[in-house]
Amino acid sequence: MNDKLSFSLNTSTPQSMPGNSQGGIQHEKVIIIGSGPAGLTAALYTARAKLDPLVIAGHELGGQVSLTYEIENYPGFPEGLSGQELVDLMKTQAEKFGARIKTFTAVTEVDFQDGSPFRIKTDDGGEYLADAVIVTTGATPRHLNVPGEKELTGHGVSYCGTCDGFFFRDKKVVVVGGGDSAIEEGLFLTRFASEVHVIHRRDELRAGATLQARAFANEKMHFIWDTVVEEIKGDGQVEAVRLRNVKTGAVSDFPTDGVFIFIGHDPNSDIFTGQLERDPFGYVITDKEMHTNVEGVFAAGEVQDRIFRQVGTSVGQGTAAAMTCERWLAEHEPVEAQPAATERQ
Repeated sequence: MNDKLSFSLNTSTPQSMPGNSQGGIQHEKVIIIGSGPAGLTAALYTARAKLDPLVIAGHELGGQVSLTYEIENYPGFPEGLSGQELVDLMKTQAEKFGARIKTFTAVTEVDFQDGSPFRIKTDDGGEYLADAVIVTTGATPRHLNVPGEKELTGHGVSYCGTCDGFFFRDKKVVVVGGGDSAIEEGLFLTRFASEVHVIHRRDELRAGATLQARAFANEKMHFIWDTVVEEIKGDGQVEAVRLRNVKTGAVSDFPTDGVFIFIGHDPNSDIFTGQLERDPFGYVITDKEMHTNVEGVFAAGEVQDRIFRQVGTSVGQGTAAAMTCERWLAEHEPVEAQPAATERQ
């Protein structure tokens, strides 16, 4: 990591003061790209460190978590709260310490090639220079893109069994997918649901052998092979899915209380192509302190985490990225020249 050692951090000119602009380009000490739990946590920590961070939030403040109907597994909230409520609280807390959050604006282009300060452009025509950048753009679950999916998201349609499984106690649910994530989440859902029906477009699972053995041995798990979902039906709440057998073409409606979709996630990292090192799946590569391969650029949350994808882990990663960023800036702050000592007569 950190194989790009060149940088030109310059905080000695008026242009480098946070929020100042020169020639239409605004110069910031720290810019955080993204506003999910990782980004808002990084904003809180860098704000408390007096770094005056600017958060470029994107067009959906809070990212995926803002769409979660209720969160009951985040410490400190025993009664639970909605994803939007948690996002609002995080935003308020970060702003209390001086973070500035620019909403309804997304980053469209970055230039990390020449070292700090880094150039950033946004879709409202803004241009910025940042001494340090924290990338928290998250990941997007792949959608089925079928009728009813968007309308019923948060009303029976979910992309996170760990987040929402509790709400389906003693109910019948379907899981769409056949890989490790689908089977892991399906097994988790058996703790709550009375029946878990896995819908897979093939006639065998893609999950690992151990997971498959556990799934086939679980009396609550059932399998619908060679089948795809063509529609999610319900009036304000999921009631059924319309299924089509890919071999016979037969179409049928299958009653269910919930639809859990696990056909993969895509990290929101396309704008960093050629700028940051990514793994074969597109996730930004970081070390344990959240450094990317570019000095002064850090990443946290689901844009670099393809394993856990939880609010709690994103908060921890955002914390680590902010603390590492603060330390990096302090280490590269120009040392002011000290007056020569007067020789004692």
